[in-house]
Amino acid sequence: MKREIDQYLLEWKDRSDRKPLIIRGARQVGKTYTVESFARQYFKNLVKINLEEEPEFRKLFDKNDTKLIINEISILLETDIDFSTTILFLDEIQTSPNAIRVLRYFYEQIPELHVIAAGSLLDFALNEIQYSMPVGRVEFCYMYPLNFLEFLEANAQLKLASYIRDYDFITAFSPVMHDKIVQYLRLYFFIGGMPEAVKAYINTNKLSDVRRVHSSIITSLIYDFSKYGTRKQQENMITVFKYAANNTGRKIKYTHIDKETRSTFLKEAFFKLEMSRVLYLVRYTNVASSPVNDLLNNNAFKPVFLDIGLANHIGNVQLIDIDNLITHNEGMLAEQFVGQELISSNKPFIDGKLFYWMREKKNASAEIDYLLQHKNKLYPVEVKAGKTGTLKSLHLYLYEKKLKTGIRFNLDKPSIGDFSISMKNIGVNTSLNYKLISLPLYLTSVLSGFLE
Repeated sequence: MKREIDQYLLEWKDRSDRKPLIIRGARQVGKTYTVESFARQYFKNLVKINLEEEPEFRKLFDKNDTKLIINEISILLETDIDFSTTILFLDEIQTSPNAIRVLRYFYEQIPELHVIAAGSLLDFALNEIQYSMPVGRVEFCYMYPLNFLEFLEANAQLKLASYIRDYDFITAFSPVMHDKIVQYLRLYFFIGGMPEAVKAYINTNKLSDVRRVHSSIITSLIYDFSKYGTRKQQENMITVFKYAANNTGRKIKYTHIDKETRSTFLKEAFFKLEMSRVLYLVRYTNVASSPVNDLLNNNAFKPVFLDIGLANHIGNVQLIDIDNLITHNEGMLAEQFVGQELISSNKPFIDGKLFYWMREKKNASAEIDYLLQHKNKLYPVEVKAGKTGTLKSLHLYLYEKKLKTGIRFNLDKPSIGDFSISMKNIGVNTSLNYKLISLPLYLTSVLSGFLE
């Protein structure tokens, strides 16, 4: 499967100031496959060590002499290692904090050798060794499940993906193309972007096979919880994991999760799942201008799940009729999709974050699904599952923060318009003049191009 990160890896390979690269991402998002495919294509020799499956190699990294380490690897693996034509791949590096620490010495002692490390649960390891982190001597990039454009390409819809990428917002969007893309969008809602699930559908065209794969992935993710904390902490993580899958976009209220467990324990479980990268926490901010992470409240957040297909599996939601989204949680699915796409549309070297705004007042509550910063401008983003829906919260936020442009995602074709609406419904005798960028859900990943 072609991934958008492939181009970034090629650019990293050719940079003169290249440093050892650590790829961070949840389990089974395709890190190992991507690195191996890249290495086979661009290097004469791939030297791969899986530090979880081959724990005996961990002892090699007890020292700081990287030339000696490479010599010992060469002997143990019966391979010649030429620094200019070999790539060293340290997989599951989170199992060896020493290997993470030694990466800096590869940069200092053998800068011509290409070194990539990857692993799941890496954030836990990086947090534990923060005082001996090779700061400034390594670089990071981030991987996620396949986004919608990658999903289209995996399903041999290359021209459809190009049509989306190249859309100029001037030409009228083809209704035929729109309907075709929406069909694949509905499929993506239930298959998601986990590579193994996408591969299963491509191979058999059976959603039952996709569900089998989803079940296996969820079991492996839950199994990882056993590596951290007490038995009770693991139980809390499982509880929160399942709750989050069914409550995307809803502000967390701990009493709704488990009345018998203290909120501090449940909050800890959310943060652990965020470090595992199986959840993204959308944090509340009350900003009116950039930077969006000012005025942040870390105690108020709502979850977005790792993958929309996995979330639907946990909720036992099945695609019965491709022409209709299910009814009772279609809004939640739309918000999950947009959150996923916004996260993965960042540059690979940026650890994407999500933010939202809300006002909780009796008879005057309001919520903006996402707040997006593009360059130095702030944009409120509203997500609608269908083609219609009120924009009261968007209007209120634009008025209160004195902003002029809002963004709406829905299932209608793209448009831009200037509007003037009365604000009497919030007790203000004035009108709001603003610009609305309205986009179909499937254009989320190319939003920054439109804002340009």
